[in-house]
Amino acid sequence: MAEILAAVRAFDGVLELAPTAGSEYPEIAWGDHFFYNAPNGRVPRGQPYATIVTKDYPDDTASDLDPPGRWRLNIHVVKGTVEVDHDADPATADTVLPHPLYARQGWIAIVNPGERTTSLALELLRQAHYRSQRAIDSGSSDGTSGVTRPP
Repeated sequence: MAEILAAVRAFDGVLELAPTAGSEYPEIAWGDHFFYNAPNGRVPRGQPYATIVTKDYPDDTASDLDPPGRWRLNIHVVKGTVEVDHDADPATADTVLPHPLYARQGWIAIVNPGERTTSLALELLRQAHYRSQRAIDSGSSDGTSGVTRPP
């Protein structure tokens, strides 16, 4: 996770929300990371272009994230630009999977990116950040182009 976080934090204009215990954000989000393109440093209206979740959410348990050391990277991608394994168990690590809830909206998921998927994940994150940046530059108020937020 450290490699992914370091890479995304280096993007121009990135805003990372990383709610912690006791913060103003809902407890369910504590420990997770939400990435926006926000050159002004303010959380934009709309949804992030990528997230890292560190636990199961009440309506999203298929990835089995509650055991220690498990987490999931979620990225909004252009449909059809990356091959996903539709047949794999949604808890399979180091595999590009359709997001368990938001695949139809163009989201992919990678549980514990590793040797097979980290390079691809970093490239997909760069692309998602760039698309968000272009949306802002073209006049979209939030840069998400209708992206829905996966936990």
